[in-house]
Amino acid sequence: MKKEYDFSKAKRGAVLPTEGKTRITMYSDDVVLERFKALSEKSGKGYQTLINEALRAHLGVDETPLTATAVAFLEVTP
Repeated sequence: MKKEYDFSKAKRGAVLPTEGKTRITMYSDDVVLERFKALSEKSGKGYQTLINEALRAHLGVDETPLTATAVAFLEVTP
């Protein structure tokens, strides 16, 4: 190992960018996040993936069919 490393030209974030995806920071209501995390536990998918799928479905750009679980989540009344 070197005694010192030069990080002056280093970049933060993923080393290999994911094509077609952009990292964002957003604020969400606690209840929304809690519901997606609960759905994540039941479905085995990550909550961020489920949020992305729900947004795509809402926008009509979903290329994969919605699961019954996802549809049930979207139909839940507040």
